Amino acid sequence: MKAIHLMTALFITSTGAAFAADGHDHGHEHKPLHGGIVTEVKDMDYELVAKPDTLQIHLRDHGKAVDVSKASAKVTLLAGSEKQEVELKPAGEKLEAKGVFKVTAGTKAVALVSLPGKSPATARFVLK
Repeated sequence: MKAIHLMTALFITSTGAAFAADGHDHGHEHKPLHGGIVTEVKDMDYELVAKPDTLQIHLRDHGKAVDVSKASAKVTLLAGSEKQEVELKPAGEKLEAKGVFKVTAGTKAVALVSLPGKSPATARFVLK
């Protein structure tokens, strides 16, 4: 009887690992296409490009650019004890803000991105 329980446990464990590995294989890579940092939220890629004078967010759904013409984003930059909040607006195929931003290595960025017909998504980044 113990052998059956052991075999059942091994089977469940091995198939669970297979399902877990399969669950993330959705046919696209999470590489930056614009020189930024990529994070995935709800099967969508968010790429933050942070420069001292520009912040951009590029969105991809399964590798394809997302229409951001009616989207918006609010990015909070946390650099040490300093906090800066920035509104990003549509600019072509990306969301963008221009200004002066503290974007040194280690700066944390939290983006709240709103797309029409979808719940707002929160994407987190740590600048390198």
